[in-house]
Amino acid sequence: MKKTTIANDRLKISIITQFYPPDYAATGQFVYDLAGALVEQGFAVSVFTGMPGYAFKQTEVKRQEDDINGVFIRRTGSVHLIPKRIRSKVFGSVLFVLRCMIKFRSKGIRGSHLVITSAPPFLGLIGWFYNKVFNHSYSCIIYDIYPEVAVRLKVVAPDHWIVKFWEFVNKKVWERADSLIVLSEPMKDLLVSKNRNLADKIHVIHSWADPKFIQPIAKEKNWFAEQHGLTDHFVVLYSGNLGRCHDCQTILKCAQILKHHSSIKFVFIGNGVGSQIIKSAIASGDLPNALQLPYQDKDVLPFSLTACDLSLVSILPNVGDTVAPSKMYGILAAGRPVAAICPEDSYLREIVDEGNCGNYFNNGDAQGLADYICLLEANPELQANLGNNARKLLELKYTVDKAVPKYINALGLKRKVSFDPEPHPASLCKHEF
Repeated sequence: MKKTTIANDRLKISIITQFYPPDYAATGQFVYDLAGALVEQGFAVSVFTGMPGYAFKQTEVKRQEDDINGVFIRRTGSVHLIPKRIRSKVFGSVLFVLRCMIKFRSKGIRGSHLVITSAPPFLGLIGWFYNKVFNHSYSCIIYDIYPEVAVRLKVVAPDHWIVKFWEFVNKKVWERADSLIVLSEPMKDLLVSKNRNLADKIHVIHSWADPKFIQPIAKEKNWFAEQHGLTDHFVVLYSGNLGRCHDCQTILKCAQILKHHSSIKFVFIGNGVGSQIIKSAIASGDLPNALQLPYQDKDVLPFSLTACDLSLVSILPNVGDTVAPSKMYGILAAGRPVAAICPEDSYLREIVDEGNCGNYFNNGDAQGLADYICLLEANPELQANLGNNARKLLELKYTVDKAVPKYINALGLKRKVSFDPEPHPASLCKHEF
């Protein structure tokens, strides 16, 4: 085996993200996995983040600590005035950016290379500032492309001054970055359409799930399914944020179509604008076949994701190139068939076809989704085969082990890693590997 030597001037990586475990935000979990994987590769990694606040639980954590995966964590305070109000979230995000800007005056905290996530907005200004003033290198991981998302969802007008300012900031931040990492090819295409000069620095790296943490569990042996009375039903699960970018209406109409099928049950776990719509439908008695649960603690996830027979993932037609649903990978890890509700050009369809692990439906095709659910309920063998295919695809392509070499290359760390010639067996000693 060849020996890997990492140059000291590129050894310390500092990642900035507003969300990090025990927060429930998916971006935080991905940073957690990535940071731990980089530590395993020999890099020293620190994470600068906020106190837990995404689901407003488990707020008693240390301000500084060594995480169990060998990552050094620094946390700054969070503001929860009115947690579910947008203004409160915006204020908290701005305060987090300002705190980061001040804290990163220290070269020791900045490390050798900054990795900046896209949450909260304008966080990339930290990289831009320290690169311009101190020539400090940085990369951006772009989970969602704002303000494009907000414009597409008609939250703000495309000619609003905030949009123009935001686009200006993005241009400056992205042009100075060493590299940009996005989660799908459509996201890359959108960035290139905005600025062709970015093409060579954009890297497409899919998200992942941990196959050791989430493993297929038979529903009849699953305590979560038993606790919530799911073992005797064909369970259709939507787990995670059901927000503005997701197709709540198609799922709702499908559940309404099947509400008289006593053997079929819809389970919604999480929160979001769409979740409130589901909650109202359940309260009105319009969804007698539905169960709604809050976000589950991380250690419950392997059981909640496998307490079903089919999992759903959805994206609205006009935002498929601005966001990338991360819940797809947990579904694959759980070994369950997937039904993707998405536009025809969505990369989600490519994943389903690639793994032969489910089916996909146009937005609004509630009847088609309902027919597919009935088909799977009547064909347990087909259901099992699709679930097995999902798990195989995850193990083959979508784990952190597959992603981390791509991240090392994208972050420029590969240039600082030298491979010594493979030594002769007689020369091996305890310091060599």
